[in-house]
Amino acid sequence: MSRKKELVRSYYPVFGSLARKCSVVFTLFIVFGLLASHQCAAQAVPDTSLNNIIGDTLHQKKAGPDVQIITHRPAPGADTTSMIVEKKGPFQPNPKKAGLYSALVPGLGQLYNRNYWKVPVVYVGIGVAGYFILRNLDSFQVFRKAYIGRINNAYPTDKYVGVYTNSQLQQLQNDYNKYLDMTILFSTVGYALQVIDAITSAHLKNFDISRDISMRVRPVGTQTGVGLGLVMNFR
Repeated sequence: MSRKKELVRSYYPVFGSLARKCSVVFTLFIVFGLLASHQCAAQAVPDTSLNNIIGDTLHQKKAGPDVQIITHRPAPGADTTSMIVEKKGPFQPNPKKAGLYSALVPGLGQLYNRNYWKVPVVYVGIGVAGYFILRNLDSFQVFRKAYIGRINNAYPTDKYVGVYTNSQLQQLQNDYNKYLDMTILFSTVGYALQVIDAITSAHLKNFDISRDISMRVRPVGTQTGVGLGLVMNFR
């Protein structure tokens, strides 16, 4: 019974330390969520230059998810064979919503932005982080248990007898505790990065990278001589 009580007491610092780490991580999650919900208060204005009116009923079948079909009731005696189809601009996500969704559920903001290929990347990162957290935690507990058993028992019977000395077990315990802290820290940074990515991707969803924007360097003559100038064209 006394041996059991000693083992229970030996695990108190382990679970206490882990609880403190988890509380810090959850606090950071809440802080990042609140920051994401209050960032980007200015709404992104969608591009309305693509709005046009199409008076052909054949365009209904070609309409994609970004096309809204509006039927107007014709006046008496007017031609009832035509419909007015209004084509909306490209999908423009709300950065505030994207950041909030990613803060609540990792990867949900990327799904909202229609960046579907990023969702598996986010969850692969979560899986890798979870694997290293569990591995470092398990190794820390194993070496801590062996080290405490060496201290409390003059004739230790753990599996590391003859392999590691007491000082080596203590060093291994401290090393895996440090690895656990670093893994939790990197996981928190990765969580924050996927929130920032969701906000940034929402802002740059319809950023113009077409060939209408060009940049070149050409000679420029001035009053003092000849030099090089940077020319940018927007068409």
